[in-house]
Amino acid sequence: MTPPATVTLALTGASGLPYGLRLLDTLLQAGVHVRLLYSQAAQIVARQEMGWTLPSRPAGVQRDLAARFHAADGQLAVYGRDEWFAPVASGSNPSDAMVVCPCSMGTLAAIAHGLSDNLIERAADVSLKERRPLILVPRETPFSVIHLENMLSLARAGAIILPPSPGFYTHPQTVDDLVDFVVARILDQLRVPHQLHARWGEADPAATPPAPGD
Repeated sequence: MTPPATVTLALTGASGLPYGLRLLDTLLQAGVHVRLLYSQAAQIVARQEMGWTLPSRPAGVQRDLAARFHAADGQLAVYGRDEWFAPVASGSNPSDAMVVCPCSMGTLAAIAHGLSDNLIERAADVSLKERRPLILVPRETPFSVIHLENMLSLARAGAIILPPSPGFYTHPQTVDDLVDFVVARILDQLRVPHQLHARWGEADPAATPPAPGD
């Protein structure tokens, strides 16, 4: 599979916004065009977890994030929850893939039951019906039976359930290392090349090679 040219990324009110923003950063670095959606609850999480005031208007979010991550002109487009004329609202113009990261249990439940009450839910519904990759990164613990049944329904419908569970075999030294591990797993599912950490059985690409004679 070739990497996607366009990815819809949705940020919701679950804990884990650093995963979503790091994913946005890596997608833009890889040359992917990103359609960004965010919920009102994501604004609260941004302030709580990152001390960042997420602008209430999509134009402000687009301006801030494009500058922060050095997006090329036209590479990042941000849409509000009620922008029903956004491209992602229609099966005639879906993105190549969609990621909800982090994904709250409320958003996951709405997607599982096809509610489509806002643009995030509708874009996910479009991804499922058009057979485009849909990756959900649910951040909750422990999971209730309701949560698990909703995830199972979505997995049967074709969605990829990717909990943010970092591995420790890479010997992470910082929180950023743990974040990169999860983002790397998402990029792998999207078929987007990266060098965020060494793969199993391979040398770390960021490691300094030994000097001759060592």
